[in-house]
Amino acid sequence: MADAELFSLSDYPVPGHGKVWFAATRDRARLRFASWRPTVKPVRGTVVLVQGRAEFIERYFETVAELRRRGFHVLAFDWRGQGGSQRFVSRERKGHVGWLRHYEADLALAMAQMRETLPGPYFVLAHSMGAAICLDAARRNALPVSRLVAMAPMLDLTIIDNPRSARRLAGLLFWLGFGKAFVPGGGDTAIATKPFDGNRLTSDPVRYARNSALSAQARHLSIGDPTIAWVRTAFRLMGRLSAPNAAREVRVPTLVIAAGRDPIVSTPAVERFAARLKTGQALVLPQARHEILMESDSIRAQFWAAFDAFIPGEDAELGAQPPASTGEPRQRSLMQRLVGSGEDAPAPGGAAALP
Repeated sequence: MADAELFSLSDYPVPGHGKVWFAATRDRARLRFASWRPTVKPVRGTVVLVQGRAEFIERYFETVAELRRRGFHVLAFDWRGQGGSQRFVSRERKGHVGWLRHYEADLALAMAQMRETLPGPYFVLAHSMGAAICLDAARRNALPVSRLVAMAPMLDLTIIDNPRSARRLAGLLFWLGFGKAFVPGGGDTAIATKPFDGNRLTSDPVRYARNSALSAQARHLSIGDPTIAWVRTAFRLMGRLSAPNAAREVRVPTLVIAAGRDPIVSTPAVERFAARLKTGQALVLPQARHEILMESDSIRAQFWAAFDAFIPGEDAELGAQPPASTGEPRQRSLMQRLVGSGEDAPAPGGAAALP
């Protein structure tokens, strides 16, 4: 594997003053990491960006800049099998992982890198598959952070017509030795390079075109469809989180943000999970598709209003305020009522929806 580096487009440069490196998990998988320091003071802690399936660090440069302007150090990494981290199949465009414990090892390494290299307090901003892995870690006391923001967590998939049959079939094919095969009909084409019309990810054509160009030009970072083993792993993860007590076991204060027009992850499943959290709340952004941070400016403004209300750093708790959000004042007031009341506030039932 080549030295760790980041890829950029001419109109989408790498944020400055960053560091990039590789580190190995306990089972010797090499993962790519990147970190940045804040661009303003006071320093408010560290936010760890945790991606979803098929993503990579470069897709989040815009978010990195926004977090740095809020006074945060930022740590990002690529899961094994995608981005610039180690692949474990000969056909490297396959989206593959063998076992759920492999993702657990990846997250454990990220938490160790966070504590070794960057200052607290620590927060996690996670998306989709990454959000589900973090929720599972939080219920096992394996997420040593102060707060978690989970965007469109992968708790149930609406993209699969018959989940029970798909789960049984994935398990059977895995044990028959087809774990590294593409799912039926799968191929090398990255989802982000498919046509914008009818896409499941975002309603924003500009950000979609940017991410499509990234995936097309940085083919070494992109992957296509998942393997049988990945699907089996995803069902095992979702099965854990669907257990009756799973949400109540989460001890990290959590803000769950769901996408109201998500065609990939089940928004009702997200709301049901969040309603059972002891220290959490759900917020639904009605017009958002699956990739909330890749959405239109108006939807992203709602997200950042929620984030700013929920994620105080150490200095914020002493009186310093985050930069003004572009969200409407009414939205900011709503979020303060819902999630600004402290770590021990009980979760009200149901979810709030911004207009």
